[in-house]
Amino acid sequence: MSTHTRQEISVASMNGYVAGAGGLLAVLAGAWLVRAGIMGTVTSGVAVAGIALAVAGGFVCTGLYMLQPNETAVLTLFGRYVGTDRGEGLRWAFPLYRKRKLTVRARNLNMSTLKVNDKRGNPVELAAAVVWRVRDTAQALFEVDDFERYVTVQAEAALRHLAVQYAYDEGEDLAPGEMTLRGGAAEVGHALSEELTARFEAAGVETLDAKLTHLAYAPEIAQVMLRRQQAQAIISARARIVHGAVTMVEDALKGLAERQIVELDAERKAAMVSNLLVVLCSDRDAQPVINAGTLYN
Repeated sequence: MSTHTRQEISVASMNGYVAGAGGLLAVLAGAWLVRAGIMGTVTSGVAVAGIALAVAGGFVCTGLYMLQPNETAVLTLFGRYVGTDRGEGLRWAFPLYRKRKLTVRARNLNMSTLKVNDKRGNPVELAAAVVWRVRDTAQALFEVDDFERYVTVQAEAALRHLAVQYAYDEGEDLAPGEMTLRGGAAEVGHALSEELTARFEAAGVETLDAKLTHLAYAPEIAQVMLRRQQAQAIISARARIVHGAVTMVEDALKGLAERQIVELDAERKAAMVSNLLVVLCSDRDAQPVINAGTLYN
């Protein structure tokens, strides 16, 4: 199977102002000769030459075309690719060339929201914005049927393929430091850009930038996942509170012992630790209780 692809050929066109002026002069000169032939001041043969000159001048003028900055003209002759003109301003090429204009400016592709499954199999919603432009005009026009639709379809396929490679967020089933869709937005965007570049190569298109614009759990599991995230947040907060409370209790006992404020046996220390932990770890205000007796009564 042949892997040959058509590559862009650069072609230099002529300055349109010079060609246009030459064609216009030819038309005017031919018209003057024809008029002179009608008036009888020149021979009929000269008048016929004037007609031919005017026709040739008009033919030359049909080869004029205008190119804006970052706009190209793909030239073909009876179905054969001749080359691509990347000049600017008024240009001229052989009038029989078909001149198909094609912009090479950067374009935006705002993808619609897709529902896909992540690495865990959970349904998530994804959307992305892709900045792209035509790199090779010959490939874009002659290697694929419709390069704009090709870009749209391949971008959707790349986004779906990307989603199954990463989990939505962190969890116990993932390796430490493994990238996720929610936690590695920059890395995911870079991976999407690389995959798009590989997929767009056949159409002569290059990717300038790619970023996720929407990321969320699908509605059918959004509430369940929200409760899961809330539970994880509560557990994390509780663990931090307990760690801080233990440190404070340890400092309190050490301070009392170093300053010799009070001598506590093991049972009194246990009671004090219990009370302090209840006060520090509770999510409600503590209610003080005055002990009028002793710990042993």
